[in-house]
Amino acid sequence: MVLDAPGEKLRRADLPVPEAAPGQVRVEVAACAVCRTDLHVVGGELRDPKLPLIPGHQVVGRVAEGGGRFESGKRIGIPWLGWTDGDCRYCRSGRENLCDRARFTGYQLDGGYAEYAVADERFCFPLPESYSDVHAAPLLCAGLIGYRSLRLAGDAERLGLYGFGASAHIVAQVARHQGQRVFAFTRSGDEEGQRFARSLGAEWAGGSDERPPEELDAAIIFAPVGALVPVALNALAKGGVVVCAGIHMSDIPSFPYELLWGERGVRSVANLTRLDGDEFLGLAPEVPINTEVEAFALEEANEALGRLRAGEIRGSAVLTLQEPVSK
Repeated sequence: MVLDAPGEKLRRADLPVPEAAPGQVRVEVAACAVCRTDLHVVGGELRDPKLPLIPGHQVVGRVAEGGGRFESGKRIGIPWLGWTDGDCRYCRSGRENLCDRARFTGYQLDGGYAEYAVADERFCFPLPESYSDVHAAPLLCAGLIGYRSLRLAGDAERLGLYGFGASAHIVAQVARHQGQRVFAFTRSGDEEGQRFARSLGAEWAGGSDERPPEELDAAIIFAPVGALVPVALNALAKGGVVVCAGIHMSDIPSFPYELLWGERGVRSVANLTRLDGDEFLGLAPEVPINTEVEAFALEEANEALGRLRAGEIRGSAVLTLQEPVSK
């Protein structure tokens, strides 16, 4: 499924099977989860994508060609971070997620909305055997970015999650495993989403226009809505932090300094590191994290994106080249 220009629907295309260059692997794709970042790429909020482009950066498949790190037939995952220069000051200081020359899967590199994908083997991950292909796919971005966001939120006893979608439904499980108390915020009136949050351990769930019953020690904003930043700040205890987890967010409105005072903070999360991946994919089966998925055939990618945009996906949407699996 190919994007020819931002704002257009993806088209189905028959393309040559890609060949793996030295240091790359060619992967036969089994599943690729659909991410809100895909919406930003397809919709043009993220500028200058490779065009034409095969989107998708939560790719699960088996090695079909090339590479020395993974043997043929090995199941691996291809994440958002697809390449870094390894030599800049960010890479040399353990912050490869900030590399100025980084290239990203499904954005500057063709991704996993296809039968085959190629990737730099250094940036691929072995996957826990306890997960099926469709259930492993959301771990590769919804899980990884959520995990990095949770780490940057610090040791928060009372954690607020704004936007209870693919990432939040994973993060809630990790936070509860760590002994944190979870407060979930959904679109106003989304009672089904609030029930879903409570089923995953949230002790309170309500609309993003509501105040939680207690002050929060940290809040993670997964919804790409800048207006939620002052809302979350207003719910924070002194010394708390608001973590903005998305790669794109609408403009943050002005707010009084009083909301920030008291050593509250606001920070963003940018991409991921390979260390994040190693840590999180080791942790996932220990929790164990249950990824709830709704499966779509590859040619239904536009429908999956539309449903995600409308907030109609519970958990994660996953494109599959296998028989569909509901949960």
